[in-house]
Amino acid sequence: MKELSEKEIINKAERYCIQAERCCSEVCRKLELWGATKEQGASIVAHLVQERFIDESRFALAFARDKMRYNQWGRGKIAFALKEKRVEGRCCQEALEQLDEEEYADILRKILRTKVRSVKAGSDYECRQKLIRFALGRGFEMQEIMDALKEDGRGEEEYE
Repeated sequence: MKELSEKEIINKAERYCIQAERCCSEVCRKLELWGATKEQGASIVAHLVQERFIDESRFALAFARDKMRYNQWGRGKIAFALKEKRVEGRCCQEALEQLDEEEYADILRKILRTKVRSVKAGSDYECRQKLIRFALGRGFEMQEIMDALKEDGRGEEEYE
């Protein structure tokens, strides 16, 4: 593979960022693959940020919305994934706060209703516990799960 000049790497990075929202860590990884040195990588990322090809806040919001809508993830799992991508904590928090509450609650109720059809349990209590574990694994918080279960008539008052 031929070595790319810095100008070619910049053009390639700009095209890469135009295709989809990217965060700094994704771009840095690509720059390494393309043979950019650490110094070149830092200056190219600075250029991309300055020219608004990369915007961590914009990326975090798009990532959070997509994961909520298409992967049906809760805030916990989204926050963990953003942290893995080394997105700044402030950007991550802002993105999570901007998620539509009604859509978020609808997604949780929908995945619980879908899951309950496939749960094999000996009792309602066991079924409820399996649904809670499932939703926790998807990144939803306990209180959100309990509220959704109560709305569907699977609240804890039945088991007391």
